Amino acid sequence: MAKPGDSLDRKVGDGLPPLGPPLSRGEAPRAIVLDLDDTLYPERAYVFSGFDAVSRAFQGDLGDPSASAADMRRLFDSPHRARVFDVLLEERKRGVDRSLVQRMVSTYRGHSPGIWLHADAERALSRWRGRFRLGLITDGRSADQWAKIDALGLRSRLDPIIMTEEMGEGNAKPHLAPFEEMARRLGVDPRRCSYVADNPMKDFLAPNQLGWMTIRVWRADGIYRDASAPSGGEARFEVATLDEVDALLG
Repeated sequence: MAKPGDSLDRKVGDGLPPLGPPLSRGEAPRAIVLDLDDTLYPERAYVFSGFDAVSRAFQGDLGDPSASAADMRRLFDSPHRARVFDVLLEERKRGVDRSLVQRMVSTYRGHSPGIWLHADAERALSRWRGRFRLGLITDGRSADQWAKIDALGLRSRLDPIIMTEEMGEGNAKPHLAPFEEMARRLGVDPRRCSYVADNPMKDFLAPNQLGWMTIRVWRADGIYRDASAPSGGEARFEVATLDEVDALLG
């Protein structure tokens, strides 16, 4: 999987290239392409709903579900974020049973998400529908991402939805391929495409290179709120809510 700083098929430059000359407003359609996690809904809500599902399903192994869910949330906000289930079992003095951990992971991944759109995302999607062509590009396991999209009722509110996993190995952000494919599906000139996302480590490298407008939405509860961008990966603009995007687009 491509990572920030990796060599791509078409190398992402170190600096932000200048945007091409703007097209007149009536000359061609415009598009807003969105990220999913922590852009349209709070990613912590998905994580914590998964912890709730695991705590209920494995209460015979873990004990009181409320206490287990609280411990998982605590571990998520610790240096043990990548090993929540392992460390939880260690704290319960059960030892790390790999079979049990795998079953916990499967339950987490397969749970029905208890998630909701950010209020500004709900407003923006309603406001933008009909004014812009709307797309979505997201990384992650496609089964998990589709479950989130269905829980949020997004299939009917967006045009193309691209799961980078479904494009094949190596095409995750920051690879150029999903952005090139999105512009092709939308039929929109890159100078008329905007990408709105939250994670500067990987979200903006490729669309910057392709001449898109890039906009970071910074959310106080976002998982990547403190993340830094690699060279060339800074968003051109930063907003606190999606309500501020309209003013950037004119």
